[in-house]
Amino acid sequence: MSNESEADAEEELEEQDAEESAADEEEAQGFEAGDFVEMAYTARTVEGGDLVDTTDPEVAEEEGVGEDQEFAPRTIVLGQGHLFEAVEEDVYGEEVGHSGTVTVPAAEAFGEYDESEVRTVAADKIPEDDRYPGAHVDVDGEHGHVETIIGGRARVDFNHPLAGEDIEYDYEVLSEVEDREEQAQGILSMMLDMELDVWFETDTVEEEQLVESDEDDEDAEPETETVEVEKDTLYIEATPQLTMNQQWMMGKQQIAQQLTQLLDIDRIIVQEELGGGGMGMPGMMGGMGGAGGADIEEALEDADVDAEEIMEEVEGAADE
Repeated sequence: MSNESEADAEEELEEQDAEESAADEEEAQGFEAGDFVEMAYTARTVEGGDLVDTTDPEVAEEEGVGEDQEFAPRTIVLGQGHLFEAVEEDVYGEEVGHSGTVTVPAAEAFGEYDESEVRTVAADKIPEDDRYPGAHVDVDGEHGHVETIIGGRARVDFNHPLAGEDIEYDYEVLSEVEDREEQAQGILSMMLDMELDVWFETDTVEEEQLVESDEDDEDAEPETETVEVEKDTLYIEATPQLTMNQQWMMGKQQIAQQLTQLLDIDRIIVQEELGGGGMGMPGMMGGMGGAGGADIEEALEDADVDAEEIMEEVEGAADE
């Protein structure tokens, strides 16, 4: 091969490498795991077209579901299991404005239907008010629905109600959520189905840290020193609705763990306002300690609240 031919071949290879590199770079610019995106979607069963989930208020109204719910686009964190994997895979590498339709097989959605999960149990394991066909019941820690009751025996189907159903998702990516407060609000809204006021602050707090010792004595007591450190803190305003929210009451630590991980923050403080004085009472989450007793007393005094009177009422209620 002549020198000229070798040069041409080498140049062609370089052009191919450049094109592949450009294609890889273009693909990398799309959505990836960890991105916060706002999505609108509606999911239905493939076979019967039954509504499974939606963010569209018009669809919800047509189907007559969720009268007490607010339907609106949701903030999703890709790669965190907030959507079925097949839907997330369809979003990766795409840009804002992308829409698509994805069919999620039953095995990857709510599981295949398992005949062995339809079992006969003693009827007295079911509350008397729920002893009728179609009732949703919990038996020995498992959830199911009653098929038939004959005498003292009940036939209960413990499969998920959507087991064996392929699910079709129609979706659109509306925006990428980059504001931290919007990200926090989106996660909380998805987990608790409610809107909450949140904000971020950088707090300076005192911590005890171990001091490295130059001594070789293994039996020496560890020494500590008090240092000031900055904490990236997410504040959440506590409301009566939050306090009574079942998901919050049962899983606040898990929710705090997800928020800390996804938002890369140091701690979370849930802040409650007492009276009309605008005084906030912080309570820590995620393993952090709460405010000290002296701080609480000072705060109560600032808000014109009688701490001794409160304690007397609490002690009186405990004695009762």
